[in-house]
Amino acid sequence: MRTRVFNGKEQIFCAWRHRWVRLTPEEWVRQQLLHRMVEQLGYPASLIAVEVAITVGEVHKRCDAVVYGNLSLPSGEGRGGASPLLLIECKAETVPLTQKTLDQAITYNRKLNVPFLLLHNGPQSIFVTLNPDGTNHYAQRCPGYTDLLRCE
Repeated sequence: MRTRVFNGKEQIFCAWRHRWVRLTPEEWVRQQLLHRMVEQLGYPASLIAVEVAITVGEVHKRCDAVVYGNLSLPSGEGRGGASPLLLIECKAETVPLTQKTLDQAITYNRKLNVPFLLLHNGPQSIFVTLNPDGTNHYAQRCPGYTDLLRCE
């Protein structure tokens, strides 16, 4: 990950947005997570979108990141014809993952309708499988991309 100081402010290069962005504690967590997902867990960088705009009611929001399904699968709306698969909500390391964090992700998911959520603050991850029967399954780590596709 590349960082710099520009006009007295720290910035990090976001490969997904193809530009330098302000380096906040939350952005640092997000960038570290996304790079780890690509480099260690096999997530295709081209199927990850950052700061995905959605409208909830009349309010405009942005999801921290969305991972899309494999392009070879039957698909609906999404990146290059792929369906949204995983919604990611990041917090700074000092911000605990709480029910409020989960509620925020679930609110965003009313628009995207993904089967998986990932809440992450650096030291802690909560991976949530949203089952069709309304129950949720929780895990402490995010699976690799291939495993995620098998669970879909």
